[in-house]
Amino acid sequence: MIKKFLKIFTKNNINSQNRLQNLKNDSKIKKIFNSINDHSTESEILFVGGCVRQNILGEKINDIDLATNLNPDEVVNCLNKNDIKYTDVGKKYGTITAIIEKKKFEITSLRKDVKTDGRFAEVQYCKNWKEDAKRRDFTFNSIYSNLNGELFDPFNGKKDLLNGWVKFIGNPATRIKEDYLRILRYIRFFLIYSKNNHSEKIKKIIKQNISGINIISGERLLSELKKIILSKGFFKIPKDQFSREIIQLIFPQIINFNIIKNIEKRSNENLFNENDFTFLISLLIIDETDNADYFVHKFNISKDEKDRILFLKNTYKDLNKNFFEKKNLKILLYKHGKYKVIDLIKFHILKSKNIHNINELITFCEMQKAPVFPFNAKFLKEKYNYKDGKLLGDKLKQLETAWLSNNFKLADEKVDSILRN
Repeated sequence: MIKKFLKIFTKNNINSQNRLQNLKNDSKIKKIFNSINDHSTESEILFVGGCVRQNILGEKINDIDLATNLNPDEVVNCLNKNDIKYTDVGKKYGTITAIIEKKKFEITSLRKDVKTDGRFAEVQYCKNWKEDAKRRDFTFNSIYSNLNGELFDPFNGKKDLLNGWVKFIGNPATRIKEDYLRILRYIRFFLIYSKNNHSEKIKKIIKQNISGINIISGERLLSELKKIILSKGFFKIPKDQFSREIIQLIFPQIINFNIIKNIEKRSNENLFNENDFTFLISLLIIDETDNADYFVHKFNISKDEKDRILFLKNTYKDLNKNFFEKKNLKILLYKHGKYKVIDLIKFHILKSKNIHNINELITFCEMQKAPVFPFNAKFLKEKYNYKDGKLLGDKLKQLETAWLSNNFKLADEKVDSILRN
């Protein structure tokens, strides 16, 4: 039983304990804890991972991850018995995701590694909380907490967290070889939590094992990169030569590290959403080459993300010095819509470092209705007897070009001249 090993928070964590109290009073959390704890006298469930770290540091708690000594089938039975919806897509990894009022809670069964290959682990479910802790990567990721804020912390992760040490559990080389993604996870956690320099030993081990990253899927690498870019450690990258070096070895398409300073400098100007990975990665990878094209292909970026990145890349390179004139903005609004144009304005400001009346331009785009081209194939067929084919398409293009160059106006005489010649 884990209860006898739980340790009380110290008094200097009273604020973070209050944050946990909010979770304790959350009816959704209580329902999940009760569903597991009521299963038997031996069943237990604890918070683990990021929510525990955030609680210790007094930060806002985001996603809730839970660990239990029940196996996945037992977890499913508990949820069914208490009318809690769930998805079992992660069942083969030991995770059942409970869903209450559209909020998701990952419940993972205690495990120990049986076999690892650098990418995935073959696991065996167990009842031993320390065995589960031993298979985790860093000491502060192996801290468990109950609803009262009492900790099970077998590797003194709380001490390391408060002192800013990013320590692997056990032998660092062994832990990395179990899953090479831990190299990138080390960089993420170091940028977020470290108050110290990189250990020369850790740097050497990471460099010796960096080639192992090649067996990690692009999907997992991209997921970890998103977490880095959207974390509070993002702005530390230019100041941390080793972290920057490792990131660029794994993602050689990230070439604009210097722009991070400009992003930080202008972070209070509402130029980007702090959760907007697509916009931020665009700033880091777009140049005058096909670098961005290669990135979106290699890492299987979603269609929407790909369209947005390549629009910025292809449109930005063709911008002229009159880009901010409202006539030209209206043309872009007509061709691409207001959201892409606003993206382009913000992108240009951050890339060029020029000072413009940003809010006025963005307000103009938000309020402006995109012009509507007043001619179509039906008009040409009915009034000028055009037939379907290349000539009809060419004439529509000529009309559109003339209409755009004349500030979205076209006199009848000009229309007649174009279509009768």
